[in-house]
Order: sequence, then C-alpha cells, then structure tokens
Amino acid sequence: MDKNKNRKLRVLVSGGGTGGHIFPALAIANALRRRNPEAEILFVGAEGRMEMERVPAAGYDVVGLPVAGFDRKRLWRNFGVLVKLWRSMRRARKVLADFKPDVAVGVGGYASGPMLKAAQRRGIPTLIQEQNSYAGVTNKLLAAKASAICTAYPDMERFFPADRIVLTGNPVRAELLKCTLTQEQAKESLGFDARKPLVFITGGSLGARSLNDAVAASLQRIVDAGVQVMWQTGKLYIDRFAPVADGLEGVKAMPFVADMATAYRAADLVVARAGAGTISELQLLGKASVLVPSPNVAEDHQTKNAMALSTHDAAVMIPDRDVSARLADEVTGLLADGEMRRSLERNVAAMAMTDSDERIVDQLLKLVSD
Repeated sequence: MDKNKNRKLRVLVSGGGTGGHIFPALAIANALRRRNPEAEILFVGAEGRMEMERVPAAGYDVVGLPVAGFDRKRLWRNFGVLVKLWRSMRRARKVLADFKPDVAVGVGGYASGPMLKAAQRRGIPTLIQEQNSYAGVTNKLLAAKASAICTAYPDMERFFPADRIVLTGNPVRAELLKCTLTQEQAKESLGFDARKPLVFITGGSLGARSLNDAVAASLQRIVDAGVQVMWQTGKLYIDRFAPVADGLEGVKAMPFVADMATAYRAADLVVARAGAGTISELQLLGKASVLVPSPNVAEDHQTKNAMALSTHDAAVMIPDRDVSARLADEVTGLLADGEMRRSLERNVAAMAMTDSDERIVDQLLKLVSD
C-alpha cells in the first residue's frame, strides 16, 4: 500500500560530521521536497558537529545524538565512547517513537550508525548512501539489513549485498551547477586577472595542515611561473598562513570560500583533498585537478577515491608525504601543458553521474510504496 496516499510521508535522514556527509544529505532532502513538498523530513546528527548548524540554516529540523567516533589508536579511551553510544541508542529509539518515519536514510558519519541500527530493529526500511569507493565501517555493518544501498562507484559488491546495490553517484550542492559566468568573468569577479592562469587550492573548510605547508613552500615558484593562486587555508590555519601570501602578486589567502561555484568556474586547475564530495564535484564540473589524499581518514579511503580518477587519467594524485616536494612541479607543469590539462578535463567529465539526488529519491520512494 502506498503510504503517500494515507498521510504525509515522513523521512528521517541521519549522518554528518563533515561537509562531505552533510551536503549530500541536504541534496537528497531538497530533491525529496521538490518531488513531495508535503513530506516531513527530520535530520539526526551528532551533538557538537557542523550539521547542528548547517541543517537548520538549510531549513530543516535536526536532533543531536551524543555519539562520538572510536579512537582506533588508543583503545583505552573508548570507554566514554561506549557510554555515548549506549545513550545514543536510547535517544535514537525515542526519536523513532516520536517521529514515526516511513523510511530512514543514512549518509555516513557518527550518528547514522545508532540511528539506522535502531530503525532496522523496528522494521523500518533503511537506505544507505555510500559516497566513497571504499565502504566505511558503519555502512558495512548496516548493509546486511539495509533495504537499498546507493553507491557512487561501480564494483561495490565486495562490500555490500549485490541485489540491493544501486549505482546513483553522489549528490552535490545544486548551486555549483548554476554558475552562468564565463571563466574570465569568474576570475574578474574574484579579483584576479582574467588573462592569467589560476589555481584554486583547498583543504576543506577547516583546512589541511600538510597541504598548507606544501603551498607555503611552493608559492614563490608557482607565482614566478605566472600563475595566480586562490588559497583556502581553512579557518584553523588562516592566521598562520595568510602572512605567507602577503605581498605576492595574484595570490589571495582566505579562511573559507562561500561561493564555491564561482571559484570552480574561475580555476584552470584545482588542488584539493580527495573526499567523495570533492571528487563528484570535479567530475560534474569537468575540472582538472591535483588530488592530495588525507592520510588521516578511516581505511585510507581518500587514496582509493583519488586512485579511481588517477588510474583513468582523470586527475593527478600526490601522496600526502610527497606533496611538499612535488606540488610546485605538478601545478606549473599542468598549467603550462594545455593539452594535458584538457585531457584530464575530458576524462574526469566522462566519469560524472548526473541527477544523483533524484536517483536516490527514486529508490527512497520505491521503498515506501512497495
């Protein structure tokens, strides 16, 4: 029986912790709201994490769980984590009893584990969205009882039951695809010379220490090659690295880039970490990139994400340990070699999957109508 015919559809969306989880979650919710404006949508995140601010700012209600990640290196510190997990499971059960969702969606992050596990125990259909090419621990544990598993990469049968996998791609922020500026206009709007090449360097909203150190060490060589630099240091590092950029022509250092659509459009080359969201953005926008995977993530999944592109000549990958030694050479070399850069752009664009948010909503609505 189709539940949409009887009452408002209720959808619970759980996960977060980073923009890589939050942006896809919001994209899915926004796509559902376009299809079903009457649907009631509740987010469940982790207390103290960025979703507790970003989700209400996007117009949705959010409930926080007192959950935290396991310390895999210092196991003796996990007693408190287990206590928080127990408290989170109790709160998750109360959320389900109060909200009574028709379906629960998990996008990864601390909160999705206890929330979706509680939903599965109550017999509520669950959909999990795996953004990376190497599945996370939480999603692998949830997969056995998941009703549908939406992935961004093929060949995920080594992690999940094959009969429930649907290849959908990763949703990205819709505003990234709406920029109407030419590259020259985008450069000028950001205060750069439209005639000179521009590299956009970002380690994410918080920043990446090793990447920033490499940029600081490479900046003079990059500038001497006639290249402009838009450098998002992250808010944790702006005070340390902004003075490095002072006085260098065509270099702008900033803690955060609010208008990512214009930044991407302006860039001739992007240097970034290899989070799943970034990978999907580069694919959909067809941007040449140098990827520097973070070594500080579970199962080293960013290296696997980057290799999914670099092995198809769709990006250049530099291991984090080598970034200071190689960054200047790779950036100046790619910006001097237009044909190589255009080849990277063609190859990465060929990997893009469009309308991922709509594809995931298709699966969600199928679960509640079955």
